Amino acid sequence: MSNQTYAETAAVSPATPSVVTTVVPAVGRLMISTLFILAGLSKLAAPAMTIGYIQSVGLPLPSVAFALSAFVELAGGITLLLGYRTRIVASVMFLFTLVTALFFHNHFGDQNQFIHFFKNVAIAGGLLNVIAFGGGRVSLDGRRA
Repeated sequence: MSNQTYAETAAVSPATPSVVTTVVPAVGRLMISTLFILAGLSKLAAPAMTIGYIQSVGLPLPSVAFALSAFVELAGGITLLLGYRTRIVASVMFLFTLVTALFFHNHFGDQNQFIHFFKNVAIAGGLLNVIAFGGGRVSLDGRRA
């Protein structure tokens, strides 16, 4: 079979790559960033509860950790959503997500904690894709390129 015949019988339309490279990265960023934005807002809505939870796992300076985590989740979530400095932001959020999994979801005997740990690992995997491929065309980074 020649290349010409293969190209004519391909199941993927010529428009698909542009849709995939345009829309899919934006939707992926929306889906991941929503999680972080909502988590940051919930921290701001209940700071005492969040600080108490941070204290319960034995981390030092729980008030500083609270402020840092709320900032990373809100600022990181918004900039990831907008696609600004996407690879850098996704890198920070990747590390934040893994550190969170290690410190807050490390009781594998508790099925809920086990699930949350691997949820964070999956989110980190999604962020690795953002690091690898960037924000895409529908992003502030894409507009600057």
